[in-house]
Amino acid sequence: MANLELYELDGCPYCAKVIDKLDELDLDYESHMVAGPKSERDEVEEVSGQRGVPVLVDEENGVEGMPESDDIVEYLDEEYGSGAA
Repeated sequence: MANLELYELDGCPYCAKVIDKLDELDLDYESHMVAGPKSERDEVEEVSGQRGVPVLVDEENGVEGMPESDDIVEYLDEEYGSGAA
């Protein structure tokens, strides 16, 4: 099974979009809830080079910190969903 990590913020609609895709694909993931103020998101910046969320980590596939919900959803679908070979 996938070894996924998601950096997210409670109430974030972009994070919810990614979580919906993870649930749709029945993927297990480790959630990292981050601080509301961007200035306090050092851990997210370490992983992805920026402070926005959501950020996905998929070490098994070399994804060290993918930002942007649309990119993450597309990646999940291609790697684990209908686009998977």
